[in-house]
Amino acid sequence: MSDHASNDPAPRRGRPGYDQETVLRRAIDLFNRQGYDGTSMGDLAKELGLTKSAIYHHVPSKEHLLSAALDEALDGLTTAVDSAASAAPGASAHARLRTVVQESVVILAEHLPAVTLLLRVRGNSEIELAALERRRAIDDKLTSLVRAAVDEGALRSDIPPELISRLLFGMVNSLVEWYRPGGPVDVDVLASSVATLAFDGLAVHPS
Repeated sequence: MSDHASNDPAPRRGRPGYDQETVLRRAIDLFNRQGYDGTSMGDLAKELGLTKSAIYHHVPSKEHLLSAALDEALDGLTTAVDSAASAAPGASAHARLRTVVQESVVILAEHLPAVTLLLRVRGNSEIELAALERRRAIDDKLTSLVRAAVDEGALRSDIPPELISRLLFGMVNSLVEWYRPGGPVDVDVLASSVATLAFDGLAVHPS
């Protein structure tokens, strides 16, 4: 090492800079690891290398982060279901339902941490209760779409539509337990495989 290099001043260590998106990503990961109720703003500050007081320069509260995370998960699902429910006349309920299933898989993959957090919500706060209410609204629209597909003769009628809906999206939701973006399974292949497996089993077969 030269004399010049040895005389260089050490790099200055300042307060880490984070945008709100980065803080949200790190908060969601922490909530998923420790549980939302088991995570404090002090824990998040430590995770980011900030002081407890400095974290409030980035976000106003833990509740604000939870709300943003749940909205992220719910907004994509709501858009997919609403688009299917209001599709142009002539589009079969079966085709619209299959599209929703495939889009739901893609949304889950693209927003995996936020969807994981959503699926763990139990209604312990006003924010969580509001998220659960939005989930119920989504479930009701999906059940109506399933019922329409049964009525048009595209799905088997020996299983109640409410149960079909729960089983379909229970399969989609279970992906949070093992699917990892960047892994060996391509998300488009995954979405197509889930739809094929589900709808082949639900198809009306000639007697």
